[in-house]
Parts: sequence; C-alpha cells; structure tokens
Amino acid sequence: MEDSSSSRVGIVAFFAMVTVSAATMLWLFWRFPLLTAIVTLGVLAILGVLAHLARSIDVDLTDRDRTEQRI
Repeated sequence: MEDSSSSRVGIVAFFAMVTVSAATMLWLFWRFPLLTAIVTLGVLAILGVLAHLARSIDVDLTDRDRTEQRI
C-alpha cells in the first residue's frame, strides 16, 4: 500500500515542525541556560497539574442512568 501525497506532506510538515522546535529550544538553552531551564520546568509542572486535574474531573457518562441526570 502506498502513502498518498497528502499524508507524506503531513509527515514532512510534522518532522519540520519538530526539528524547528528542537533547534529553537537548543538555541534558547545555549543563549539563556538558567532562564530556559526555569521556564521549561515551569511549563512541565503546569502540564503535570493540568493532567492531574483532567484525571480528577473525568466522568464516565456511560455508567450513569439517563433518568438520574438533571437538566
């Protein structure tokens, strides 16, 4: 099975975006090591908190009886 040209373009765009992102991060870390490390750890901490909050508020609606739901 051959990939279509649009899926190849998507794959190339994805790798280009990842490469530019990695190069930017390396450049920032080279120029501003302490500030980049602090901001990176802050962003990772925020993502961790958001993931924890998302798990805590996740509700499985298939288990609830539709007659018990209030409108």
